[in-house]
Amino acid sequence: MKGIMVQGTSSDVGKSLIATAICRAFANEGIAVAPFKSQNMSNNSYVTIDGKEIGRAQGIQAEAANTAASVWMNPILLKPRSEQQSEIVLLGKAIQTMSGKGYRKSFYEKGLDAISSALAKLDQEYEILVMEGAGSPVEINLKDRELVNMKVAEMADVPVILVADIDRGGVFASIVGTLELMEDHERARVKGLIINKFRGDLSLFTDGVKWLEEKTGIPVLGVLPYLENHMIDGEDSLSLPPASVNRGEKLLDIAVLKPPYISNYSDIEPFYYEQGVAIRWVSHVSEMGSPDAVILPGTKSTIRDLQYFKKAQLDGWLKSYSKEGGTIVGICGGYQMLGMKLIDPHGADTGIAFTSEEGLGLIPAVTTFLKEKTTVRAEGTVNPAAGRSLALSGYEIHLGETVLESSDHYFLFLRDGRAEGYFGNDGRIIGTYLHHLFHNDEWRNEWLNTLRKRKGIPTGKVVPVRSVKNAKYDELASHLMEHLDWPKLKQIIFQWGAEHEMA
Repeated sequence: MKGIMVQGTSSDVGKSLIATAICRAFANEGIAVAPFKSQNMSNNSYVTIDGKEIGRAQGIQAEAANTAASVWMNPILLKPRSEQQSEIVLLGKAIQTMSGKGYRKSFYEKGLDAISSALAKLDQEYEILVMEGAGSPVEINLKDRELVNMKVAEMADVPVILVADIDRGGVFASIVGTLELMEDHERARVKGLIINKFRGDLSLFTDGVKWLEEKTGIPVLGVLPYLENHMIDGEDSLSLPPASVNRGEKLLDIAVLKPPYISNYSDIEPFYYEQGVAIRWVSHVSEMGSPDAVILPGTKSTIRDLQYFKKAQLDGWLKSYSKEGGTIVGICGGYQMLGMKLIDPHGADTGIAFTSEEGLGLIPAVTTFLKEKTTVRAEGTVNPAAGRSLALSGYEIHLGETVLESSDHYFLFLRDGRAEGYFGNDGRIIGTYLHHLFHNDEWRNEWLNTLRKRKGIPTGKVVPVRSVKNAKYDELASHLMEHLDWPKLKQIIFQWGAEHEMA
């Protein structure tokens, strides 16, 4: 197998971004390349074309690689539901919820089998795998049964590139310390170092590069400048985009509620491409201000996060805001929260059977959480009563079934025959299970222009996010190749592959 694994000295050093850039760089050279992460912990997921669920980062990397995402690219996805438990998604399908201790004890062999099958499948279909580790490869307390770093690099028999984040400080200690904690055979697999997120004059780090190479005996393949506004989705809440800095004289102010177990926050991504739109992430009533619209995003633990919002005094604020004519959109878990009541008879949402919680009462609907999760790509049209009958597409990932009191206010008519979601108050309240609602450029533009007209500011033109995002992949690859020894990286991959195939 030919490939490379990108590991990091810690979480959020830029592994996902670098892996994405490598995927696009190889794809631009006409090489059939695929991303791979054996085990991903994230509530920001991606639905494949066949309706299966994988980590969002691997879906994005597949886009960068110009290939279709599949479950083989991320065979194990862990979706945190509390501080103690995570839902296990195996080969795209949720199978059970377990504690971390239970997972380590009883899932290891099953996980190894899934990883082995995925590697074999991808090896048949692609020339190169760009693999990504997780966290640090030297978490000593977890290392004996790890399923994502050196164990997987050994299974695939690929070399490793170690990435360190200089922006957080301590880059020399983090690299040397990580290498010192590796076993000899693991360290022998590390063939290159990358320093990421450098700010300032790169020439000032020349002595640092020399010291690292002399100390470790491993070449520094590149020092990558800090990349502002790269616009590539992160995989977890550590990578949640900051408040928008899209400044101008006539801004739309959109507040997005930020629950502890936020999921699929990529639903908000398109607004970062819009001129004159500011996004604020809000966790408490004191931060709300006077927004032009409020979005309640998805969550992996709807009832717990609703209780969190109530404790933060956001429930009363939202009710008053709606009564005064405010615009609110709830997506998936946010849609469920807007209803009258949430019922969890099986403990599917909370882990505690027969739990129920009063909703925000802004949509006349009741949500019941079921045992089986819905994961499906979806297409449909907007109810003409809710605006122009525009075609929309996206995906659904949810446990709940939401039943409206009346059929007069459905938001969408889906191709599979279902009526879905809710609109009311002349479109000022929308609820839907359709993730990536705002990725539909024409509909998003109409929604934003409605807000602009209400505010008395000029309307805007449609922003083609998909094409803009595709250009961002190329920019990312160019950034990587400008500051990385690309020929050396390719030499590491192909030389290792040739030598180990012969062996």
